[in-house]
Order: sequence, then C-alpha cells, then structure tokens
Amino acid sequence: MEEKLKVVIAEDNQLFREGLKSMLSSRKDLEVVAEARDGIEAYRAVQRNQPDFLLLDLSMPRMNGFGVIKDVKSLRPETIILVLTIHESDEHVLEAFEAGADGYCIKDASRHELEVAIDSVLSGKRYISAGIADNVLEGYLDRRKQLKTQSAWDTVTRREREVLKLLAEGYQNKEISDFLSISIKTVEKHRANIMKKLDLHNAAALAAYATRKGLVSED
Repeated sequence: MEEKLKVVIAEDNQLFREGLKSMLSSRKDLEVVAEARDGIEAYRAVQRNQPDFLLLDLSMPRMNGFGVIKDVKSLRPETIILVLTIHESDEHVLEAFEAGADGYCIKDASRHELEVAIDSVLSGKRYISAGIADNVLEGYLDRRKQLKTQSAWDTVTRREREVLKLLAEGYQNKEISDFLSISIKTVEKHRANIMKKLDLHNAAALAAYATRKGLVSED
C-alpha cells in the first residue's frame, strides 16, 4: 500500500477549514496531519509534522501567508505549497510565487478546480486559477516594461512587515517578541525603523497603514 502524503491546512475560518479537511480526507493519497488557524501556528505545524503539502490561506492573523511561505520554504524546501485565497490581484499572485508558492487558487473555485490545482502542484507543475491567469501575465509584463522606483514600502523588510502586522493587530512588544522569538529590544528597533521609513508617528497611523497594505482586515 502506497504511503499517503502528509498535509497541513492553514486557514483561519473554521467552517472553511473543516470543509477542506473533509475534502482532502476523502482522497486515498492524502492524510491531514495538522490544522492551523494563523500564520505562526502554520509554521509551527510544519516544523512538527514535516508535511509534504501545505494548503495555505494568505490573510491570516499574526503572520500572513507570504511570511509563512518564505519561512516554510527556508525550513523545508520540499514542502509543496498551494495558496488558497480570496485575493485575485496580480500583485498578490506574483508576490506569492516570488515567496516560493507552487500554486495559487481562488477560494470561489469549484471543487473540481481545486482538485485539479492540488493534482497539478503535487505532480510538480505550477498552477494559477484560470480566471486570473491573464491578469497575472499582463501585470508581469507591465512590471517588466517599467523601471520601478523604490517606494518607502519597498524598503520595509519582511521581518519589519511581520512586526507591523502584529502591532496593527494590537499585540504588545512582549507578545510580539514571544511570537517571533526575538528580544523586546529588537521589536522596539523594528518598530522605530518602520515608523521612520514610512513617516508614521503613532500606533493609529501604523494600524491604518497596515490595513491599506492588506496586512490586516478592515473589520
């Protein structure tokens, strides 16, 4: 009997997560070994379980999907990552693939399309939902045509973006240091760098900026 591939599902919506688990558990080739409700839980689940496949939402609390992708690929490059998200912009798609994603599927896809996406990435192919593929190509070509000047946001490092997200979600420095396994002094340094780079002067401004950049939801 062929050994099943180990799967981690990272999705903060419990109902949607349970639906995905039910669907994947019905397959003879896959075994769901862990579930995660936020980005940090997702990374830790990969650390503990060493999965073959990670099904990942982009918009999650504590650490967003882009950070999870980079950290997981750094820890375990062989883990195949399929993004399952509501975001259809070419910016989100390109950033996900640049981070190391193997596939990108939209949440309103049919079950059949999701099955095709899963089979594609597990066979070593890249996958992008058909409905957004043309927009992604156009966005990529537009980027290649333009000599893009570096914005203030472009100077913010991945770690600083993680700290900004957590600050915007209302976490205190001590909590952030625990989440990211860094010192409080380092958190304070990151916060100071963020405020300087983005010309922001208080917590409300940080939260508003993070919301505009899609790091946290507006509700």
